[in-house]
Amino acid sequence: MTLFQTRWGLGSKLALVGTPFLLLALLSTMATLWVSWQLDGGAAAVNEAGRMRMQSYRMALVASAGESTDLPRLTQEFEHSLATLRSGDPERPLFVPWDDNVTAHFAKIEAGWKTFQDQWRGAAPPLDAERLRTGTMDFATDIDRFVASIEAHMARWTAILHMLQMAILVLAVLGAATILFTGYLFVLEPVNALKQAIQRIQGGDLGARVDNTTSDEFGTLADGFNGMAEHLQSMYRNLESKVQEKTAELEEKRERLECLYEVTALVARATSLDELAQDFSKCMMRIARADGVALRWSDQSNQRYLMLAASGLPTSMVEEEHCLKAGDCHCGTPSATGNLRVIPISSAAPAILKHCAKAGFSTVVNVPIRLHEKTMGEVDLFFNAQVAPSASERSLLEALNSHLASAMENLRLNALGKEAAVSEERHLIARELHDSIAQSLAFLKIQVQLMRDALQSGSATQVQKVLEEIDVGVRESYGDVRELLMHFRTRTNTEDIEPALATTLLKFEHQTGLNTALMVTGHGMPLSPDLQIQVLHILQEALSNVRKHARASMVWMDVQQQPVWRFEVRDNGVGFASDHTTLNETHVGLRIMHERAQRIGATLEVLTTPERGSSIILTLAPPALAQSPSLTMAEA
Repeated sequence: MTLFQTRWGLGSKLALVGTPFLLLALLSTMATLWVSWQLDGGAAAVNEAGRMRMQSYRMALVASAGESTDLPRLTQEFEHSLATLRSGDPERPLFVPWDDNVTAHFAKIEAGWKTFQDQWRGAAPPLDAERLRTGTMDFATDIDRFVASIEAHMARWTAILHMLQMAILVLAVLGAATILFTGYLFVLEPVNALKQAIQRIQGGDLGARVDNTTSDEFGTLADGFNGMAEHLQSMYRNLESKVQEKTAELEEKRERLECLYEVTALVARATSLDELAQDFSKCMMRIARADGVALRWSDQSNQRYLMLAASGLPTSMVEEEHCLKAGDCHCGTPSATGNLRVIPISSAAPAILKHCAKAGFSTVVNVPIRLHEKTMGEVDLFFNAQVAPSASERSLLEALNSHLASAMENLRLNALGKEAAVSEERHLIARELHDSIAQSLAFLKIQVQLMRDALQSGSATQVQKVLEEIDVGVRESYGDVRELLMHFRTRTNTEDIEPALATTLLKFEHQTGLNTALMVTGHGMPLSPDLQIQVLHILQEALSNVRKHARASMVWMDVQQQPVWRFEVRDNGVGFASDHTTLNETHVGLRIMHERAQRIGATLEVLTTPERGSSIILTLAPPALAQSPSLTMAEA
């Protein structure tokens, strides 16, 4: 059995166990068939011998009756039967089971046949009936003895046949039992062992194994199962550590995101550089678990580093390192690669890091503040112990500094934007003053000089005339100031200019007491805010001219949005002569409106009829609508 278990496969084992039984069954079947064939031949021989007995009676009967004509035929048939018994007939089949007893009886029949023939062959009739009857009975008795010997031999063959049949039955039972036993031993038992091991693993026993003592297919399966169980047990043993490792990674990522969110919120709410620097230094000290933090800002050439904020550092150290020159200390030295540096203080030259060593720090982590590949400063983290930041910690610190650099740059750009906005507002006021009040003041200056001349000449009429001009000029200047205040207070709508136009007309009515009407037709693309400001300034200047010169009682403003924007300001005033449309120093308002229209790519038309009023038409070109030019306050 050990040979089977160690050298043979499952198919070979089953074949080796079943082959002997198959061979025995085949041999038994062949033997049974052969015995049956012999029994069939013996039975035919018995029948043929019985036929010979009947033939002997017929020949005796024919001889006693004197019918000699049939005797030759009957004799020939009898001899043919003897010859058949002697040599057998495989086709029928017919076989005499020869043995000593059968052979002796057959020889006696052959001798008796000659004696039986002599009784009626050559004898003159009438034959001796008694003698013939006695001879026939003796010959028939010999035949019966021959048949009895054959039957005795056949009885032995029949016993052998029964024995073979019993042997086949026993062999079938033994073969079935053997097959069942080997099937259990080689198949069911390994399957059951594998099933039990699987159930144990399902129950949580990862140490379950299958005992493998064979090299067949079940042995291979057992090896595979044991390997799988070993791998599963190994994975289970490492699962807890892997879960802890993944949990630590997730916790690290959560802390990283929390730090990034905290710094993002910090830089978003910071309104000044000092506030941003102080809050960031405290935040970095907590995130990096540092014992001290210094935030330094560099000049354009990276030659000087100014300390913007510090946390956890001695006051003397902050005062002495308020401004560092590049090279005086490792903290104020730009990195050649622009990457984070870890500086051990104990191994560094004491002359360079004297303040750090004096304060009791052991390690300095220098994190550059970079934006667009340019160093803008650095954050120095001071530790009392020796530290070595991991790759993830380095990445986090560099990311936080990148947020700081972006926030500082945004603060700078916002400050520059506010400064530019203030400058633009100043330019706007200066332009408005120059284009309106300055002209009126220049006119008043001339009138004051004329007043001096009139007073010196003593002409009361000239003095009165000049006073009237001065009064008109002062009133116009006052009106210009109110007009400017109205211009500066008017705000546009980012989507629709109609509310701004209505507000402008309402202020005009309140200022002048004139009636106004606004009509808007069509639906067009909205104007950009900067374009709306320019249009409003032109329309306000047109209303200002109506106030100053038209002496009207009613003002209409018509707005057409399609196919292009078209604005028209009409009045029912006195109008003016067409030869007065030349833009000279006395028509400042028209000149200003034309300049503004040219800036935005629009056309301005002035239509007037003396004593019937005037009309100013502003038409925006389609390209101006499509491009929606964004004008700066300086251009305004």
